[in-house]
Amino acid sequence: MIALISLLVIITVSLTVIRMGAVALSMTGISEDIAVFQAQSAFSGVGFTTKESESVVNHPVRRRIIRLLMLMGNAGITSAIASLILTFYRGTAQALAFRLGVAVLGLALLWAASSWKFLNRILTKLIKTAFRRWTNLNIRDYVRLLGLEKGYAVYELEASSSNWLCNHTLSQLGLAQEGVLVLGIHRANGNYIGAPHGDTLIGCNDILTCYGSEKVLKRLSSRLSGAKGDAEHAAMVEDQMKVKEKESKI
Repeated sequence: MIALISLLVIITVSLTVIRMGAVALSMTGISEDIAVFQAQSAFSGVGFTTKESESVVNHPVRRRIIRLLMLMGNAGITSAIASLILTFYRGTAQALAFRLGVAVLGLALLWAASSWKFLNRILTKLIKTAFRRWTNLNIRDYVRLLGLEKGYAVYELEASSSNWLCNHTLSQLGLAQEGVLVLGIHRANGNYIGAPHGDTLIGCNDILTCYGSEKVLKRLSSRLSGAKGDAEHAAMVEDQMKVKEKESKI
């Protein structure tokens, strides 16, 4: 009977670990359904090869979560099998039938509890609260959030003395009209300006962290100062207006 109770306890702990893994994965930006599926796959060692699996293994935090689930899953499955063998190893037919009935009832209750949405919501809330308090798992997949796989990029652009960016304020440059957002500026003296406003002056040797179309950012990085640079800016503004018109139709 002790072995049977141990089996049910192991299964309960396993379901809790899977839920914790799913919550941890969802906190990195994965949808809840995919997070549950990936957590179950890792814990059971099935290892489905899907597009979502690639997004998991390519993310350092998600990879660490999956590795822990694999380790704990191997230990849990081994212990469950050992407890199952001990439960039905010896005893009278009546005792074995009783144990089998208890096992089936316990598994049914555990299955019902794991499928109960209300209980899952409470557990998810508690686990998220614990993770946010004692870990730093709230790390998002910025590749997906910023659309970096769909033609957008984050670039560091240096404003050299011959560069079109140097010695202008952000409002004078009008980068937003080209579809480029300046996220921050690393000053040549080591200071950093986050989310700079339009009156911020770009000095020579400053490094701008910019977000926008990869095509635009590449051309911007090599744009020279003077009339030629101004003409290229005007052309890119016109192209961006066409992009906006196309997006508005979509």
